[in-house]
Amino acid sequence: MAKLIVFGAGDIARLAHFYFAGDSDHEVVAFTVDPAYRTSDRFMDLPLVGSDEIQRLYPPSTHEAFVALSYASMNSVRAEKYHWMKALGYPLVSYVSSRCSYLSQYPPGDNCFILEDNTVQPYVRVGNNVTLWSGNHIGHDVTVGDHCFISSHVVVSGHVDIGESCFIGVNATLRNSISIGSHTLIGAAAVIMKSTRPRSVYLGPRAEQFAKSSDEVEL
Repeated sequence: MAKLIVFGAGDIARLAHFYFAGDSDHEVVAFTVDPAYRTSDRFMDLPLVGSDEIQRLYPPSTHEAFVALSYASMNSVRAEKYHWMKALGYPLVSYVSSRCSYLSQYPPGDNCFILEDNTVQPYVRVGNNVTLWSGNHIGHDVTVGDHCFISSHVVVSGHVDIGESCFIGVNATLRNSISIGSHTLIGAAAVIMKSTRPRSVYLGPRAEQFAKSSDEVEL
């Protein structure tokens, strides 16, 4: 099995270990973080080393890598480490769940994390360093730019162009044939009917507390 180094030591790194270990031909052999964030020598019962040591201990000539970071700062932290690991010479691998319906003839870019129950229709193009959390519908002819994070149960209709470094929250809906400007933040349950400008923010409706208590409501 190919030997894999995971950058990160949080929830996403823990889940990456789970998915790669159980559903890929890669073996996670160590984790790495920047020295300032290294508070232990072990993570998931594997070595946790400083990023200043990985080339010596786990050289790119014999190891591949995966950057398992979140959408923090509109994906910029993950993008920074993605470029840094590539500059060190590590091949960055993608994970596509065997329980994902990946129907596009175009494979995703590198360092993608595509989890179970996603439906990726024909002619979709997924860029580099993209996360598709569980249960999304990515319609035909959609383009997802680099460094995007699409959370769960998002519906992206056909012919949508999503710019780089976007975040799309749970249960959001994007109508067909629109463009999402780079670094757009779309909140949970938002319905996007028109193209967005770069760095714009769209928030969905918020539930309001009803005047009666739950035991006063007849179901």
